[in-house]
Amino acid sequence: MLHLIIPLLLCWSGAVDAAAAARPSFPTLHARTSTPRSGQNVARARVHSNVHSRRQTSGSTITVDLSKTYQTIDGFGTSQAFQRAVQMSKLSEAEQRKALDLLFNTTSGGGLSILRNGIGSSPDMSSDHMVSIAPKNPGSPSASMTYSWDGSDNKQLWVSQEAQNRYGVKTIYADAWSAPGYMKTNGNDANGGSLCGVTGAKCSSGDWRQAYADYLVKYIQLYKESNVTITHLGFLNEPELTTSYASMRSTAQQAVDFIKILHPTLAAANLSSPISIACCDAEGWSSQSSMLATLKSVDDMLGTITAHAYTSSPQSPMNSRHPVWQTEAADLQGAWTSAWYARGGAGEGWTWANNVYTAVVNANASAYLYWIGVQAGNTNSHMIHINNGKVEASKRLWALGQWSRFVRPGAVRVGTSGTASGMKTAAFRNVDGAVAVVFINSGSAAGRVSVKVGTGTGTAWGSARAWVTDNTHEVGELEVSGFADGVATANIPSRAMATVVLYPAGKVV
Repeated sequence: MLHLIIPLLLCWSGAVDAAAAARPSFPTLHARTSTPRSGQNVARARVHSNVHSRRQTSGSTITVDLSKTYQTIDGFGTSQAFQRAVQMSKLSEAEQRKALDLLFNTTSGGGLSILRNGIGSSPDMSSDHMVSIAPKNPGSPSASMTYSWDGSDNKQLWVSQEAQNRYGVKTIYADAWSAPGYMKTNGNDANGGSLCGVTGAKCSSGDWRQAYADYLVKYIQLYKESNVTITHLGFLNEPELTTSYASMRSTAQQAVDFIKILHPTLAAANLSSPISIACCDAEGWSSQSSMLATLKSVDDMLGTITAHAYTSSPQSPMNSRHPVWQTEAADLQGAWTSAWYARGGAGEGWTWANNVYTAVVNANASAYLYWIGVQAGNTNSHMIHINNGKVEASKRLWALGQWSRFVRPGAVRVGTSGTASGMKTAAFRNVDGAVAVVFINSGSAAGRVSVKVGTGTGTAWGSARAWVTDNTHEVGELEVSGFADGVATANIPSRAMATVVLYPAGKVV
């Protein structure tokens, strides 16, 4: 992951070497923030299309085809790694709750459904390092590890407890940037180096693969003892990149070497809940795709393929039978902005609404995560900004929320027919039977659309609602005119993202 916090870093399609040169050293923390309108209670404000434009394109009908199915959606999320959770914990109780609501509340906030935690490897918490649960070298791979658990995990445990136990977030992805330094060829959790014992990485101290697997299992167990269930486990982050903070180099074959140890170790631990092994959080979508052929040898041991969007973004599907997640993306260059649309800039909410669309619809991504949720500082690396002890949400949060609030975990992307001029369209059937249809209107005028579900589904449709995000609204309710014969009609403002949800008869909404 790019735990970066500065306004310089790589362009979206920069080369790996250029990216490495652009990344700053770890110590400084920067943050982004913007606030929802008064009381965050924006979800109920009625929106009419003439707010944006008196012009309106002629009506179009989009028909949802539930028989044509694509990937299952695991969710949308973010991270509070590298002590960003510590920053949250220093807010007043009222601002803490506001920040948590903005992240996870499904009626007033972003409704995010995945939290990505960083598994620490550093010997201490200096700068914004993530402290290891076994900071002291036991002397050899076969020696007993001395674990040191502070019941905090850089305050990530607190955020995880809130997310899972108060807001119902079921997916916690624990990901390590590096093994502890004493397990690596360079003796340091930072500055690259490889795990001792994998192909091409011999160390005089021995083979540390089993010790590292045990270390990761212990992290899961410590969280379980604290009433948090980790569901996904990663052991690498941007394995092609060397950084001055926690980093560990790995080829695809070296990842295979470790997965062959990690998988049986997880099985032998008799954990109460299954763990999906994730690999490998490469710096770009294409880089991860290039690892898949080698990973085939452990395909039955893997559960999730994970990639970032820095050196290449999700544009087309990966060749894998597993769910594929985009687990880290951000505008790392731009100065903080909370805007939805001004000029189509890299940090604007409109840009991120479209980025998610491309990943989900064109690349069949099952999950999409923005790098940091809440942070202090002056870049777009995060979605919610801490400023003078107050939190403020950017439109990047509401772009993600426009997806996450209505396309819930377990939803299946389904087909559509019909087109609406200037609009991107995607449809999903949720586990509860509700159908969410997403529209992104790039036109200069509002567009009138009608939405219906094709015949032969055996479901009677009883009601419909819609929500919109644009320059003046954050997931604000959009008027749906009539619902005759199961057809919902709405006017989608120009440069807006809207979601129309059709509910089965009898469902209370």
